Amino acid sequence: MRVYVPLTLPGLAEAHRTGGLGDGPLLAYAVTPALREWYVSDDVEELEYAALGRAALASLRLLAADPDAPRRRVVVAVDVPDEAATTDPDRGLDPAALGEVRVTRAVPLAKAAAVHVDAADAEADVAAAARALPAADGGDDDARFTVDGAEDHELLWYATQEIPGLVGPGD
Repeated sequence: MRVYVPLTLPGLAEAHRTGGLGDGPLLAYAVTPALREWYVSDDVEELEYAALGRAALASLRLLAADPDAPRRRVVVAVDVPDEAATTDPDRGLDPAALGEVRVTRAVPLAKAAAVHVDAADAEADVAAAARALPAADGGDDDARFTVDGAEDHELLWYATQEIPGLVGPGD
């Protein structure tokens, strides 16, 4: 199963240093039955893109919690055995949990298929979205518009061999 793990650039640097995304349980996003029902599509590529978008929003939440992290969303696409990714049946169709899975075992960075990262020109919009996120969660429509502005930026695709260039020298 392909899962999308939300990170920040410091989180990616740590994964690069340690060789892993974590021992589990690890929050990720995937094409789940609830995501299929919400997105109403049978096209696997569209559904995976929706799961990637959910992970990008989770990355934005990580940025909102870490004001020192560069304002670029990061998502690592990784393949794990189907039985390693579980959904929480109690969360059901909770909009905040659409596509959410828990990866229950260690995820080596070597299993990553790709890394998706915002371009540098997205930083101002991503920074504004991270600041607006609490108000958007509280129902503020203007803040929601600002958060949606970050989603206007497509995450760029990087091969795993490019991770050292993304995290900087010495990482």
